Amino acid sequence: TPDDTTGIGKLGGTILGTTNKGHFAAKIGEGDVAKIPEEIMSKARDNMNLLGIEALVVIGGDGSLTTALQMNQDGFNVVGVPKTIDNDLQATAMSFGFDSAVTSVVDGLDRLQTTGQSHKRVMVLEVMGRHAGWIALWGGIGGGAHVILLPEIDFDLEKVANFIKQREIDGQRSTLVVVAEGARISGGELITKGEGSASEVTLGGVGQIVAHHLEKMTGKDTRSCVLGHLQRGGSPTAIDRILGARFGVKAVKMIETGEYGRMVSYQAYHVDSVPIEEAVHQLRLVNPDGEMVDTARALGICMGDR
Repeated sequence: TPDDTTGIGKLGGTILGTTNKGHFAAKIGEGDVAKIPEEIMSKARDNMNLLGIEALVVIGGDGSLTTALQMNQDGFNVVGVPKTIDNDLQATAMSFGFDSAVTSVVDGLDRLQTTGQSHKRVMVLEVMGRHAGWIALWGGIGGGAHVILLPEIDFDLEKVANFIKQREIDGQRSTLVVVAEGARISGGELITKGEGSASEVTLGGVGQIVAHHLEKMTGKDTRSCVLGHLQRGGSPTAIDRILGARFGVKAVKMIETGEYGRMVSYQAYHVDSVPIEEAVHQLRLVNPDGEMVDTARALGICMGDR
């Protein structure tokens, strides 16, 4: 109602609440895709009929929209809205939440640069990004990082250390390193902290490991910082507020016209819709040979592989 929603545009998070745990009991089916058991789907269908709900708007990332696709295939009237800070959904150029997360990374780097320069240290910032390095790449470029390490590009610690040593020779006494939580050392495995939600391991610790090795290899005083859930909180940026509003309007119009089984999509400054399956058939990852990585390299940023 208007009373419930007045003023929520400046709030982070969601007034509806959200979870990636609970009683859905999703099972891994064919192709390693989580499936909601039929008894749960049947109960959901009965509840929607009981409450007189004509359509369901599913707001979320790859996991939520994969469930939305299953529900649509089972006869539910479903509209999808992309919401993930990872920005890793296919079929949309941007999801809301991403710009706010990038802004928090840029702010963190601005602060780390101050203390790093004062103490002539190497500062390592670990950011979110299990499979896709969009947050690290955009945040790193925007925040003036000198090294960006992504899940899509395995990195060589010796090459990173040599880059830092050369900066020292060139008179640059402080270096900013951004590392996505899913980044891998060449020939290595993901750095994890154990089992997490939805049967996925909880990533974390790569920043500390990178900092530890770089300090030993360069002789430079090195500190690591994990930005963590600060990326998920706080007030949304103007871009995310506007994008969220545009997505919401489009979702309602899709319900009015019966465009079910589709997801709101942002492409080239225009909001449209695409079939949900186009958004979830695979993750949208950073192209190691793409324009954004090329921009980073042209700016003299080390990606850890050269």
